Amino acid sequence: MRRSWGAAVERAQDRLAAGPRLRAAGPGEERRFALWDLASLVEGELGEQVEPDGLAPQAERGWRERLGESGREWPGGELYRRRYWIQDDAGAVVGTVAVDNWTKGPSQLAVSSLYVTPAVRGHGLAAAALDEVYAAATAEGLPGFRLEAHWSWQSAVRYYLRRGLWVVGWKRSLSFARMPQLPLHRVREEDGRLFLLVADRLRGWVPILAAGQEGRWLRLDETADYRGCDGWVHEYARSTLALYLALAGRPLVRGPQWWAEAWRWSDAGEPEGLAYRIEEFERAARTAGRRMAGPYRPVPLPDLAPPPSPQLADSGDG
Repeated sequence: MRRSWGAAVERAQDRLAAGPRLRAAGPGEERRFALWDLASLVEGELGEQVEPDGLAPQAERGWRERLGESGREWPGGELYRRRYWIQDDAGAVVGTVAVDNWTKGPSQLAVSSLYVTPAVRGHGLAAAALDEVYAAATAEGLPGFRLEAHWSWQSAVRYYLRRGLWVVGWKRSLSFARMPQLPLHRVREEDGRLFLLVADRLRGWVPILAAGQEGRWLRLDETADYRGCDGWVHEYARSTLALYLALAGRPLVRGPQWWAEAWRWSDAGEPEGLAYRIEEFERAARTAGRRMAGPYRPVPLPDLAPPPSPQLADSGDG
């Protein structure tokens, strides 16, 4: 089975290399690609924009020092993934994307290094690159793709939700996926509540979950459509709505008893698990000297801090 998936990934990579919008990074372009990766990190973690092709060695060292461990350059990255340049209609390089040479999660392509320069944003180039990755994956029988984004990368996180990606976990960062089994989704606010809706071919947009606020707590209601929906949707709907709530500054905790059990969902699942992880993400960012300006404000529970999660063996899937 592993050999079969490996062959499918290789064929999907060949499809990407032959596509109209992407160009495989060739020999001798490793350094340039690394600088574009650095520009993405600087913007995501430090909130500053740099011109990657104009970075002098001294400036590069300065940015990497400020980024710390995340700014470390990893030589030989081409051994585990293929890197592609995103091109505009004239063939000029305007962005990057990379795809691992092996699958992640339920045999999905693993996407990283998605970045387009600020000057060309809003023209659908990143979306087109993701569409090409998805088309290549599904053409070879792979169930879509998965990518990661840090909670602090607010613009990227919001972008992935707008693109209809589902939240499938938050183990070390936020994990997003696009799969044939998962329909498009959106949220609607009505009477102070957020509704998660999914696209249905016959009925249009169908609400499956509703989230409101009761005092300082979250109220989460299921619809009959949620209880009868496909297993994949059922599994990831709560995680996806939880992230929408966090970005809207809404409560994620349904009460003290839920918060006491939050560590149980510290990889994925219930909204309290995301609240638990956000606190960890923001604490780590502050320790590293990053300024956090996220919209989510945890419910103050001074006497009911969740217990530390047990030390489980790492499955390697994250």
